[in-house]
Amino acid sequence: MMTIVIDDLTCPDIHELLHEHLRHMYELSPPECVYALDLEKLRKPEITFWTIWDGSLLLGCGAIKELNKHHGEVKSMRTPAALRGKGAGRTILNHLIDVARSRSYQQLSLETGTHTAFRPAHRLYESVGFNYCGPFGDYVEDPHSVFMTMHL
Repeated sequence: MMTIVIDDLTCPDIHELLHEHLRHMYELSPPECVYALDLEKLRKPEITFWTIWDGSLLLGCGAIKELNKHHGEVKSMRTPAALRGKGAGRTILNHLIDVARSRSYQQLSLETGTHTAFRPAHRLYESVGFNYCGPFGDYVEDPHSVFMTMHL
């Protein structure tokens, strides 16, 4: 049974998962093109961060950054490499979409990478209704970035 909770970012398990996430992003993209957030940046008031658990086993995480009262951004979507394929990523993503709707956002967007390692994420986002778009917020056109959005 998967449980999703708002997370205060103090658990060592989440620290480890976020370090894995950042390491992987820097392996796949040039440093100036990595937009993944570290612990300090995830603690900003405009960001709400969730984790998904199976008992005491951390299955993944995801966050929403409020860009304005009508537009949110998906951040820090991650499942541990060893636990992929169990549905946790889709479950947390659907939770983020539900939260965005409950906040009356009109749009939910995201930035991800272009490397082939990101293809499964692209397919997941497409499968729930995200469409490709241009840069949003403070992003600029970047050959290492894919931008996607969903109108809610």
